[in-house]
Amino acid sequence: MATFEVLVATAEREVYRGEADFLSAPGAAGELGIMPKHTPLLSALTVGELRIHRGEETDEVFISGGFIEVQPDMITILADTAERASDVDEAAAAEAERKAQEAVETQKGDVDYARAMSELSIATARLAFLRKRKK
Repeated sequence: MATFEVLVATAEREVYRGEADFLSAPGAAGELGIMPKHTPLLSALTVGELRIHRGEETDEVFISGGFIEVQPDMITILADTAERASDVDEAAAAEAERKAQEAVETQKGDVDYARAMSELSIATARLAFLRKRKK
C-alpha cells in the first residue's frame, strides 16, 4: 500500500512525524482528505482534529489552526498549537475553558472581546476533542 510522510509541527516543537496512508484535516473551506500522490496543495487550517491513518491504526492531533502543505509524498502541517490526544489533560482543558469563559464575561473593548471569544472557542473545541476520545 502506498504511503506518505507526515510532519506536524508548531513554532516550538515537532508534534508528530510518521508514515500514513490517509490524513484528514480541518481545512478553512471544509474537511480535507489526503491520500498518497495527492495533487500539491496549500491551505489554511481551522481549529479541529487531524486524523492520521496507517492501516487500522489512527493517531489524532488537536490543532488550533495553521497551514497544510501537501506534496505527493509529504504532508507538512505548521500548526499554531498542536497536541496529541494522549497528551491532553482533561482537568487542565476544563480549567482553560472556565478561564476563557470568565475572560469573555469581563471584557469591555471589541478587540479584547474578540480575543477572549477566540480563546474560548479553542478551549471548548479542545475539551470536546478530549471527551470524544474518551468515549
